[in-house]
Amino acid sequence: MRQFCSDDLAFVFEGLSHPDVIHYYGVRYASLEETNEQLIWSNDLQKNEKGIWWVICDKENLDLLGAIGFNDLSKKDQKAEIGFWLLPEHWGKGIITEAANPVCDYAFKELQLRKIEAMVETENDNSKKVLKKIGFDYQETMENCEIKNDKLISLAIYIKLKREDNS
Repeated sequence: MRQFCSDDLAFVFEGLSHPDVIHYYGVRYASLEETNEQLIWSNDLQKNEKGIWWVICDKENLDLLGAIGFNDLSKKDQKAEIGFWLLPEHWGKGIITEAANPVCDYAFKELQLRKIEAMVETENDNSKKVLKKIGFDYQETMENCEIKNDKLISLAIYIKLKREDNS
């Protein structure tokens, strides 16, 4: 994994404009210009210590596969919200599971967070399975809490707490 750079613009656009990726994802882009605003936002997040995102790369050939990171990072409250996405050709290979463990460890050890949250559309069974695999616990469902594509959607909330042995 590595942090985003301006050379990643076309890749981010490919991912966040792909119909299968954005089906359950809260962000989508229709142009490279909109996507560039996302890269600027990502850099501002980190600069303002409100979040951090990484590109997930193939270990062998460094191809770009997806992204993972944190939004709504609050050092005061010691928590953040995790998010992730992959290009569809990489789904089902355990990539997010492999990437998420060191990212969560980083949040607990380096950022000194005590809680990581995840908000998942209730119909997104694949993401819910991944969250369970990486140690997140289901908390509750917020029914009809957001509007997406002119329809009400519900969000399942998952959390992962820092264990004492994660010091």
